[in-house]
Amino acid sequence: MIEFDAYKTKLNALRPKLDTVRDALKLDAAREEIAQLEAETGKDGFWNDVQNAQKVQQQIKRLQHKCENYDQLNRSWEDLLTLCDMALEENDDSMLPELEEEYARFESKLEEVHLSTLLSGEYDANNAILTLHPGAGGTEAMDWAGMLYRMYTRWAERHGYTYKLLDWLDGEEAGIKSASIKIEGENAYGYLKSEHGVHRLVRISPFDASGRRQTSFAAVEVMPEITDTGEIELRDEDIKMDVFRSSGAGGQKVNKTSSAVRLTHIPTGIVVSSQVERSHFQNLENCREMLRAKLAEIKEREHLEKISDIKGVQMKIDFGSAIRSYVFMPYTLAKDTRTGYENGNIGAVMDGDIDGFINAYLSQRA
Repeated sequence: MIEFDAYKTKLNALRPKLDTVRDALKLDAAREEIAQLEAETGKDGFWNDVQNAQKVQQQIKRLQHKCENYDQLNRSWEDLLTLCDMALEENDDSMLPELEEEYARFESKLEEVHLSTLLSGEYDANNAILTLHPGAGGTEAMDWAGMLYRMYTRWAERHGYTYKLLDWLDGEEAGIKSASIKIEGENAYGYLKSEHGVHRLVRISPFDASGRRQTSFAAVEVMPEITDTGEIELRDEDIKMDVFRSSGAGGQKVNKTSSAVRLTHIPTGIVVSSQVERSHFQNLENCREMLRAKLAEIKEREHLEKISDIKGVQMKIDFGSAIRSYVFMPYTLAKDTRTGYENGNIGAVMDGDIDGFINAYLSQRA
């Protein structure tokens, strides 16, 4: 029965961390806010302003989710302690497998909720918009950008998030010339902002008949979706719009009509485009959404007070600027250059298992 005593000790050692999480989540304030917002929904005329009503409902749902997550975690801790006491009282070893499994689940969930308390940035709770660009290297780099696109969509699926394609330009032989996706889910931007930067691949190229080892680069931009258009104002006089026919290899992702849209933000030189929708207006809305997101991300990263201070800065996609390396040959390893975190299971990483990298980044910043 020594194992059960050991688990009791481990559980009691985790209690202070559980209490720290409760304080960080500010649950009392959250429950007060829920009560106030629910009272607001009962007022006459509340549903007349549909946009505001939806925002209030979303906030209630977000706060309830936060409270329920902690309550469930606290119940799990109490249940595990009770299980230990029962097993010790009844001298019953048969409960050990259940205890081991439930404890592992509890510990993992506690770490996840603890990390979510580190997301205190202005836009951390928002959806995320990812844009991927290959570096120099032709087909090899375009294929690498396509592999990263798959990695992030797999990550989204693992977490129950949804994603929507905003822009896509096929590579000439393989992969992509560029792509933008919106990943929707609570704290999506808070988690994925760690992925912003240049990603480096080392492998035997499938496109080289001589089977030589190649190094490729791709840039990932991560931006928060801005739902309140008043936060990031886009003035018509600051925007140049071009309408063009979609290019590239095509396929199901790209329409063939002249409805593709490119927006240039004149003060900063930032350019965004969308060609995945059949409607010119839908592509225009995608572009405006991406432009607002890009301006917000730069404003937050550079700690700027106003949008007019932003200058368009081009990310260098080459040696010396990579935030993470993915090595397929002569050994397998993904290693983050900022945190030192590494994972030797490269297949799992490319299937979206990047939580270790994200958690290490958030912990380091905290």
